[in-house]
Amino acid sequence: MKRDIKKEAFREFIAREGLKSTRQRDIILDFFLSAKRHMSVEELYRGLRARHPGIGYATVCRTLKLFAQSGIAHEIHFGDGQTRYEHLVEGEHHDHLVCTVCGTIAEFENKTIEALQKAVADSHGFIIRSHRMELYGLCAKCAK
Repeated sequence: MKRDIKKEAFREFIAREGLKSTRQRDIILDFFLSAKRHMSVEELYRGLRARHPGIGYATVCRTLKLFAQSGIAHEIHFGDGQTRYEHLVEGEHHDHLVCTVCGTIAEFENKTIEALQKAVADSHGFIIRSHRMELYGLCAKCAK
């Protein structure tokens, strides 16, 4: 269901922008939406290349940028020089734990942290439009 909504949102964006709807974009979109983790352009390209060798790196890069512009994806920078993308879900929010050794990225949600952030903002008369929290350190495997 959510996947179909994102596909439709992207198709509407493409039409609004006067861009062509292409089979390659559809393939990239399906692959991206089926991903269970944050993906860099390189990771997405490598995953697609096995089944779709005709899709080039530049096409994957441009298409991911279109996903972000359309609002179905978000660019994330974790300080390692790679841009990663994740799909956005309306009304959902999560934060990230980033391992500085192996690069593993874990998502988490914590209502207490969210409430504290809101309380801090409220105490300053500040209205939060969006935010992100990234915690950097060692995952359990690398900490051993």
